[in-house]
Amino acid sequence: MYELKDIEGLARFLGSSYTAYQAVEHAAEFLSGKGFERLLECENWRLEQGKKYFVTRGGALIAFLMNERSCFKIVATHTDSPSLKLKEHSAWPDGPFTRLNVEPYGASIFYSFLDRPLKIAGRIVREKDGKLHAESFVSEQNIVIPSLAFHMERTVNEKFSPDAQKSLSPLYSLGVEDVEGLEGAVAYDLFAAPAEQPFVSGKHGEFLSSPRIDNLTSVAGSLASLAECEDAEGISMAVCFNNEEVGSRTLEGAGSDFLRSVLSRILEGMPEGEREQVLLKSFLLSLDNAHSVHPNYPEKCDPTNRAVMGGGIILKSHAGGAYITDALSAAVVKRIFSRAGVKYQTFYNRSDMRSGGTLGPVSVAQVPLRMADIGLAQLAMHSAVETFAHADYLELLKGLAAFYGAKGSDLIVE
Repeated sequence: MYELKDIEGLARFLGSSYTAYQAVEHAAEFLSGKGFERLLECENWRLEQGKKYFVTRGGALIAFLMNERSCFKIVATHTDSPSLKLKEHSAWPDGPFTRLNVEPYGASIFYSFLDRPLKIAGRIVREKDGKLHAESFVSEQNIVIPSLAFHMERTVNEKFSPDAQKSLSPLYSLGVEDVEGLEGAVAYDLFAAPAEQPFVSGKHGEFLSSPRIDNLTSVAGSLASLAECEDAEGISMAVCFNNEEVGSRTLEGAGSDFLRSVLSRILEGMPEGEREQVLLKSFLLSLDNAHSVHPNYPEKCDPTNRAVMGGGIILKSHAGGAYITDALSAAVVKRIFSRAGVKYQTFYNRSDMRSGGTLGPVSVAQVPLRMADIGLAQLAMHSAVETFAHADYLELLKGLAAFYGAKGSDLIVE
């Protein structure tokens, strides 16, 4: 398994983790190589001091270092990205072609998916020896969604509004064909996901462009930093939820009991009052990317809190609660980063623009921890190919190392 603490390893992770299921598969391989022991939710746990563990739930994963139960230092990310999800009976014979019947997963920049290589990827459930088994799946072949020629849509450069049912159907084959790989499938969660490989750009090679920068850069950064964490005070944890792009309220999302259940099992045997005290001394960083000022559209950013690529980690705030940061949590993050010499910047949306959301506000409803929203600056969020300055990824590793290495007292504001 490749390393995740360098740009080459990050690029391989981005390029091969087509869906949340491949992301978790690769993350599990990485963690196993770093000495983490796999736990199963359906079995009893016997946790030992000083050991490293991880547990998966479909497209979600939680990893942690089992030290003294004085506090939790948690970095929460998400494994999913916008794409096109295949429906049942997805093979759609249409004249001389077979298309795929899909529906949007998350809020994509739809035109960016046209004329690009896509993979069919996700998970398939099959029956073997009387039992149901879920397995990861990635198609060997690419597919494509051809755009309509300019000659047939002369106004395409003035206006373009793709129809989700009609315009976004991938071209699968000439003639009538079933989707290869689905033989014997009982059910599946499959997606048409961008297959473009990451590439470096810029005069000095300072930019990395790739599918799924939002939010697999955060996933990779949290796991790489956790794997390097040694002898930290309290329990250090990386939580990688699924389904953030569709609201997080699923069995694998931030709105589920996944994190709460794992915390409960770690604290098992402690009196209720002590368990509450541990949680009150804990801290969660909701790590999800943010918008850089766009060189072609600078007016889209807040006039005094505009983030830039290359400016370091972003601390995100919103008066309406779209981001979970408040003065107390912001102060904690700023002090940890400042002490470690980590570059950071602040981000607010323009007051007259609707904000996006993160898993922070959803998570706090499940586990009452002090939280802050952070991320990296990027362009073209929710495009099939996004862009960020890879120097910020190295700054993220530095910042997360400082967070995991912080003392329990550093997380508290009196």
